[in-house]
Amino acid sequence: MTLDAVGGRRTNRRGLATREAMLDAALAALASGDPGSVSANRIAKDIGATWGTVKYQFGDVDGLWAAVLRRTADRRGELPYRENNTAPLRERVIEIVETLFLGLTSVDSRAIENLRAALPRDHAELERLYPQTAAEFASWNHSWARACQKAFADLEVDPGRVRDVAAFIPGAMRGLVSEARLGSYQDDALARRGFAGAIVAYLEQPVRD
Repeated sequence: MTLDAVGGRRTNRRGLATREAMLDAALAALASGDPGSVSANRIAKDIGATWGTVKYQFGDVDGLWAAVLRRTADRRGELPYRENNTAPLRERVIEIVETLFLGLTSVDSRAIENLRAALPRDHAELERLYPQTAAEFASWNHSWARACQKAFADLEVDPGRVRDVAAFIPGAMRGLVSEARLGSYQDDALARRGFAGAIVAYLEQPVRD
């Protein structure tokens, strides 16, 4: 027996298997891109469960979406980072860009995008209606910012510029991934190389006072 994430209840192996099956079903449904997939009732139906089962496992739909996000975060892991890394700035930036590009083309990423599209855009409304989901998204931002600072901590790079880079990389990378998915005539590899070069040029500037 183990403690359930909702209310500290104890669940058996069957309960854990049901929870895992619901998370897998949720990710598969969300990744389909169907707007109707952002429905806890539909996800429960996909695995032959009921809304009561969803409530028992996750508390409510907010708990379900938060659990889905945690599942994708666990599978994604953190940015590539190696202790005593001797790679120069350019190689580290290229590695980050390529890692993000690969991650953003994954099934999990498509699922997250579909979920985000269905949730409130306004942060205050999101936090009011889906507090657990909003907290999970916020934790991603903090983890990403820390990972970027850690990736360049041993180099003479302005921490302020690293924060700038951390703020704009995710959106810019989604744009590159979108172009790739649309079948643009743009050379994807060339675009990523140019993007990485622009980041390197920005980070190589003298430390600001």
